[in-house]
Amino acid sequence: MSKGNISRRSVLKGTAAAAGVAAGSGAIQGFPTLWAQNIKDITLRSIGSAVTHVEPFAKQAAEDLGFKVEITALDFNQITNRVIQQPRSFDIAEPTFNTFRRIAPVGNLQPIDTKRLKNWGNFNQLYQTGKLTPNSPFGDGQNPTTVMYTKDDSARSFVKPGESDWLVGLPSVHNADTLGYRPDLTGRTLESWAELVSDEWRGKVALQSFPDIAMMDLALAFEGAGMIKYKNKGNMDRGEIDKTFEFLTDLKNKGHVRAFWTTFTESVNLMLSGETVIQSMWSPAVTVVKSQGTPCVYGDLKEGYRGWTIGYVLPKHLEGIKLDAAYEFFNWLSAGWAGAFFGRQGYYMPTLENTKQFMTADEWGFWYEGKPAQGVINDPFGNALEQPGAVRDGGSYENRMGNIAVWNSEFDEFAYLVDKWNEFQAG
Repeated sequence: MSKGNISRRSVLKGTAAAAGVAAGSGAIQGFPTLWAQNIKDITLRSIGSAVTHVEPFAKQAAEDLGFKVEITALDFNQITNRVIQQPRSFDIAEPTFNTFRRIAPVGNLQPIDTKRLKNWGNFNQLYQTGKLTPNSPFGDGQNPTTVMYTKDDSARSFVKPGESDWLVGLPSVHNADTLGYRPDLTGRTLESWAELVSDEWRGKVALQSFPDIAMMDLALAFEGAGMIKYKNKGNMDRGEIDKTFEFLTDLKNKGHVRAFWTTFTESVNLMLSGETVIQSMWSPAVTVVKSQGTPCVYGDLKEGYRGWTIGYVLPKHLEGIKLDAAYEFFNWLSAGWAGAFFGRQGYYMPTLENTKQFMTADEWGFWYEGKPAQGVINDPFGNALEQPGAVRDGGSYENRMGNIAVWNSEFDEFAYLVDKWNEFQAG
């Protein structure tokens, strides 16, 4: 039997049985006793983005766990607002880590106990220390480990890795973003973020409409073009914000930017139609474009990548069997099936060795090791995505996540940035 065909249910049941023995022996204090209870009537309500909150994922979770996982897909701003304003409207939520400095101080969360996470020891060094390898850059902006750990029983504040066994949020899906482009329309390989602001692509460029993300992409481009040197691309001061808007306004006046996209689908359609040649993209959007038979490359650019992480938080009111169910879901999430499911879309999860057990050797080689595909590479739904001989853009996991130039961040001057962004868009 190949590793890709290991029974999901046998793995989950085996893990649960082993944990039950440990709990019975007193080795693990406060371990959930869900497997000895009637849990069929439990519904765990989860809010998150369309990146992860898709029906096949929820269906598999329910099948393996034995209780219903009810998902609601929202945009990231809506998720943040629900966590801050309506914490009783969900049981678990999956916001972006770059919103944690806004979410945590409100006091609506409870910390996540790593001692209740069966797979915590398998989380990679990126989330244990902040660097994938000792030689990897820590990156500008908000490295996930700077907002991940807490000693506060209300998860309001942050501490450094190694100072606590408690988390503000449990990292789930992460990736290294870069520029997508149409090689059939550029006629050459693009190697720098500076291409985003090159006159060569005037009128054929698209940016994300999220001001903080757009500014970091522009910072990588303007810095790559030698126009400015930022102290911290992930946390610009007012002077740097003003200067960046000067450059951006000049591009706008020249008709450089074709569109600002908000949704995944918009970015895909801009590329498929040829309205844009180069743009800020999400990895799965490039995957969708390619699956439609249109050439699209996710550039491995010399300045590095823009990294991001999303992860789960617990509202402070959650308790009893519902809280136990949340921890069981977390343990299932990091056990491997979910990692392989999202891996086939180009995303990563932190428990790599567990993910590997649910992928074929060819899939693992293609998605994580940067090796040429030996056979056809399929997406999570069985559709052919890549043909034999294809190599993933950006290569291996280590090449991508070990080369983060800046992390998605919320600037200290975020309110000032939003005012400037709204003024720019209205002008």
